[in-house]
Amino acid sequence: MAFTVTNGVRNDSSPDARWSQMPAFGEMLSPEEVDQVVNHVLAISGQDHDAALAEAGAQVFADNCAGCHGEKGEGMREVGAPTLTDAVWLYGGSPERIKETVTYARFGVMPAWSEEFRHANGLSQAEINAVATYVHGLGGGE
Repeated sequence: MAFTVTNGVRNDSSPDARWSQMPAFGEMLSPEEVDQVVNHVLAISGQDHDAALAEAGAQVFADNCAGCHGEKGEGMREVGAPTLTDAVWLYGGSPERIKETVTYARFGVMPAWSEEFRHANGLSQAEINAVATYVHGLGGGE
């Protein structure tokens, strides 16, 4: 967490910034496959879903999503892929928001906050650690 606050995500000012990004699957999957994988994600996150679509979506997920999000949707922090099994959703966990994310992807940028990269507006290492601890706690310590 402190590394991310220090260096950012998809941030040109830091050579150590993470650059992973989710592709727009709307260009690779059919609309039916998108609906299937959305229902699978709803199922693994404990939300209401269409069981038949979710079952079909399990294979679509395995073929297209598990490489980054894990076989069970548990996420892979090292590549920046969040868990899909909880109630924490950066862009919203409704069926509509999940479909939007799968179809179009997200390309958010997080600036680097270290003094080295932010100069006068930078944070000290102690401040970065405090922010990282606070944000970590927002996710239930995960």
